[in-house]
Amino acid sequence: MPKSTPPETTEQSRAFRTYIAEKGLRATRQRMAVFEAARTLPGHYTAEDLLKKARSLDRTVSRATIYRALPLLVGSAVIREVDVGRDHKYYLAEVGPTNFRAQLVCEGCDTIVEVEAPFMEWYGKAVAAKHGMRPISQKLQVTALCDRCQKRRTHRP
Repeated sequence: MPKSTPPETTEQSRAFRTYIAEKGLRATRQRMAVFEAARTLPGHYTAEDLLKKARSLDRTVSRATIYRALPLLVGSAVIREVDVGRDHKYYLAEVGPTNFRAQLVCEGCDTIVEVEAPFMEWYGKAVAAKHGMRPISQKLQVTALCDRCQKRRTHRP
């Protein structure tokens, strides 16, 4: 018996197909392989990680396809872009509605931990409204050292 597709994946696939159609683009085999890879990679990943996963699904996926697909995946809310101030961005699959999230970013190994921070959304809206503004986006990132990197730093000669 074939596995059934989770409803959120079917819904996101439909939303992605609609979004790219509105942009005048087709749901090519390569784009859909990138979509599947983006949905199934665990945790935070880079464009290079996405390329490896997409190529495991369809070996014809190119690096250019990945970089053209990323804005489409973000724009259609399939994935979220996480910029931690490094020379590359990270991405994370969106899985259903969530509260505002903040990131703890390890300075040593770039591990990213997502934490619920619903108060930040309220705070951003309240501060913006006080000054007659409407928030467009906001983020909270804390740079820290994970336990492993702390131990490495204390054991250096």
